[in-house]
Amino acid sequence: MLKITTQIGGISFFLWLLVGDLVLGWLNERQRSESAGRVSPFDNLDQSCFCHLTGVLDDCFCDIESIDVFNNFKIYPRIQKLTERDYFRYYRVNLKRPCPFWPDDSHCAIKDCQVEPCPESKVPVGIKAGNYNKGQRTGTSGQLRLKYSQAANAIKEIEDCEQAHELGAINSTLSNQSKEAFADWARHDDAQDHFCELDDETSPDAEYVDLRLNPERYTGYKGPSAWRVWNSIYEENCFKPRSVYRPLNPLAPSKGDDDGEGFYNWLEGLCLEKRVFYRLISGLHSSINIHLCAKHLLDEGWGKTVWGPNVKEFHHRFDPAETKGEGPRRLKNLYFLYLIELRALSKVAPYFERSIVNLYTGNAQEDTETKDLLLQILNETKAFPMHFDEKSMFAGDKMEAKTLKEEFRLHFKNISRIMDCVGCSKCRLWGKLQTQGLGAALKILFSEKEIKNLPENSPSKGFQLTRQEVVALLNAFGRLSTSIKELHNFRMLLKDQR
Repeated sequence: MLKITTQIGGISFFLWLLVGDLVLGWLNERQRSESAGRVSPFDNLDQSCFCHLTGVLDDCFCDIESIDVFNNFKIYPRIQKLTERDYFRYYRVNLKRPCPFWPDDSHCAIKDCQVEPCPESKVPVGIKAGNYNKGQRTGTSGQLRLKYSQAANAIKEIEDCEQAHELGAINSTLSNQSKEAFADWARHDDAQDHFCELDDETSPDAEYVDLRLNPERYTGYKGPSAWRVWNSIYEENCFKPRSVYRPLNPLAPSKGDDDGEGFYNWLEGLCLEKRVFYRLISGLHSSINIHLCAKHLLDEGWGKTVWGPNVKEFHHRFDPAETKGEGPRRLKNLYFLYLIELRALSKVAPYFERSIVNLYTGNAQEDTETKDLLLQILNETKAFPMHFDEKSMFAGDKMEAKTLKEEFRLHFKNISRIMDCVGCSKCRLWGKLQTQGLGAALKILFSEKEIKNLPENSPSKGFQLTRQEVVALLNAFGRLSTSIKELHNFRMLLKDQR
């Protein structure tokens, strides 16, 4: 008995010495680091932007950890392959539209701000062809034509013939002024379900852009011009109550010692719809900031530009100590936005599952593979078990709900117009694309009945998405997927620095 006690005591004493050596070693190392001025701001885990980035999100029943696993292992690899396909690579956009709210007086800080348009000779023939059929609304491509099966073509010919027979006598009596009025009404009706101001793809200023050759990354765009854009979005379009005096814009100068807790209390006093709106904008802003931190300009010496993750910049934008406690909430809003767009993709699956829908580029094998990959992604989104429930929105009194929904739509449409005020061409490109993608997602979420009632063989009746909306929708979701993947990378980098 005495022998056993002595052995245990020896072991305890040995462990005590070992722990003591470890603690002393850590203290000595910290002291040396402090004296050298190299203490990492992440030495204290409680100050890390990832410490509070866990658990269930507000306004839904999904936890962050489940989204991480689902996105990083199931969605991210597939969405990266999809957005590299020709149908989703080429985006037609007008970057020369003037700002409707103030004169643009900004300048890009570096040459990489510029966007290189794609010569039309390099754009797949099937994508280009549709620009000359502007008036047709045909399936997923809208302004760009789809490739139909023989059966679908036959049905369409019969419909066109019957329509011509029934309306021929009437059309012959219409004046040109009446025809223009009907066209205006049609455009107005088409715009009622749009949450974004879409570019006119037939405009002489609209150009094709190869998104792979113009990646979203740091451009040096900041200062008064960038502040004015985001300030207009937050202060004038995010349903800010009059009682809230502190700027919602994260770029605005901070006043006082508010740690962020009191600032976010105002959200609790808003209805669900207005809370959702703010969180969508905040999530979009956070996602864009993550892209800029992950593809930051690290070195441009000796004629070679180096891009990569900038941990210091990430820390500046999201660490609680740097953002008065708001950083983790901004990141949670990113996850919330991801859930919204994920839900939209699961809802729109029946639209793309129809045999009549083909993502047409002119290359039959490419088109088949692209659609198969898209359907794989949509099936994964449908299988996700913790979707956001959009039915909880606009569910009160019918008249009040209708008014609120229209206000919601117009506020977001106004934000899409503000994107034409972004002074940096590359920032404008990706801002417009991601805003239009979110607008398409919102359009889908509030068109559930129309999507369910779609006819199998009629490409021109019921719910429609233009090719511009389809490309924006999938690329915008791809950007969110990339943001969540980059968060994992930053988490690993920060651990290495501690």
